[in-house]
Amino acid sequence: MTFPPSESRPGRLALLNVSVAIIAVILTAFAAWALRHVLTPLILAVFLMLTIGGLERALRRRTPLPKPAILPTAMIGVLTLFGLAIWLIADNGAHIVAESGGYAARLDVLIKMGADRLGVSAAPTIDQLFRQTKPEHYIAGVAGAVGDIAEKAVLVLIYLGFLLASRAGFGRKLTELFEEGRHAEALTVLARIQNGVEGYIWLQTVVGVLVAAGSALIIWGMGLSHVMFWSFLIFLGNYIPVIGVAIAVMIPTVFGLIELDALWKPAVIFVAMEIIHFVAAHVVLPRMQGDRLNMDPLVVLLSLAFWGVIFGVAGAFLSTPLTVMVMAVCAEFPATRGIAVLLSSDGRPFASPPEP
Repeated sequence: MTFPPSESRPGRLALLNVSVAIIAVILTAFAAWALRHVLTPLILAVFLMLTIGGLERALRRRTPLPKPAILPTAMIGVLTLFGLAIWLIADNGAHIVAESGGYAARLDVLIKMGADRLGVSAAPTIDQLFRQTKPEHYIAGVAGAVGDIAEKAVLVLIYLGFLLASRAGFGRKLTELFEEGRHAEALTVLARIQNGVEGYIWLQTVVGVLVAAGSALIIWGMGLSHVMFWSFLIFLGNYIPVIGVAIAVMIPTVFGLIELDALWKPAVIFVAMEIIHFVAAHVVLPRMQGDRLNMDPLVVLLSLAFWGVIFGVAGAFLSTPLTVMVMAVCAEFPATRGIAVLLSSDGRPFASPPEP
């Protein structure tokens, strides 16, 4: 019986370890997809908790608030911002629905203009097109989606409350869970995840404010209504990498066609906001992202598709933070360090220690 040379065994063992790691990643992804309805609210709650923690540390460093008041202030601040966001969407959505009659009349005019250009003699009205789509078929689906969002929002708040309540004992659990040598490594991984997620939040918030502010000036200058609402949608879309803002700027453009008299104004809105988005996405964002997240731009795009398939819209919003977490964990194990290297921008995932 012939045995392979001893020199080839380490190479084969390394290949086996990598294969096992890849299979583990695939199985983990499948399990996350199967449990997405349970995990999505929990992941959103963890994201909110990290946001509150980042604001808490910023308040501790930069404000004279007494220590007992810092965490409640951070919680109230973050939850107030989310509440205002929900109110802004609901209030402006109600106004848009109330103005839908005027929008329908303007759409009829646009359809007639397009039919005349194409030589169509009998142009359908928006009411006729709406009836042909049989909207009653979609009412149940829309109602189910709204109910699902409300249910997930309640679960997120419940999970967030329990996560915040269990923070005090988390350090003791880590001490008991890991051996003395591994305990420091676990804390290092958690610190890297925390810094990466907080860096992403700060990055997207700064860039989103810049893009939304520029878009607000353009929308206001062209005379389109609901400036704050459209600007907020563009700001929110900035948290979806690559395509979020590109899609968000289309919405006020379409409403500009309906609301504004001159057709050149929606064109100016679209072109100007796309220029702002291009500068932010291809000049500002890559420089800031390379310095803070050390993630390859292609990985950002692939992670958007991957996490979007698993967790839906929530996965699209959290695709980059989730990938940062995966990269931090993979970098700590020899079998999966190659995955972390591929995910990183310069091939050195977390080469430097995290900032305190």
